[in-house]
Amino acid sequence: MRRSLIRLLLIPLDLVGLVILLDEMLRPLYRPLIAWFAALRLVARCEEAIGRLPPYGALIALAIPFAIVEPLKLLGLLFLARGAFAAGIVTTAIGHLAGFLLVERVYHAGRAQLLTISWFARIMGWVDAIRQVVIGRIKASAAWQRAVALVRLVRERLRDLKLWFARRRA
Repeated sequence: MRRSLIRLLLIPLDLVGLVILLDEMLRPLYRPLIAWFAALRLVARCEEAIGRLPPYGALIALAIPFAIVEPLKLLGLLFLARGAFAAGIVTTAIGHLAGFLLVERVYHAGRAQLLTISWFARIMGWVDAIRQVVIGRIKASAAWQRAVALVRLVRERLRDLKLWFARRRA
């Protein structure tokens, strides 16, 4: 009974884990887009301005795009739930794109000031701790271990294939 209750309570953690895992898997795909966006002159100037704000000014600067992006993601889920798959996927994708372009850039620019706000620093500590627990649970799972072994095997096979082609050319 107790084990079933614990499993039931861990379902939200597993759902959060799925979101974190997807983010970690997709991050290499959108990292070049973030780098390009961060290199834009306007973005660099905005980040410098945010970096000069007082702590609560940086919090307001973070809250504005966050207040737009998060409801946009929920709207996308609502579209999906109502069967408007194209609108749902596009809206959700735009929400996530805006999230990692705007919200992450503002957070990055104002992070030092934001972490001087004690309650904000405490919440971010909790978020990071939860993230580490979730990642630890994922990496400890048998599915993760099999996926890592499969990736290792595919890399070895590709390396062997590359060597074989190199020998054939020579």
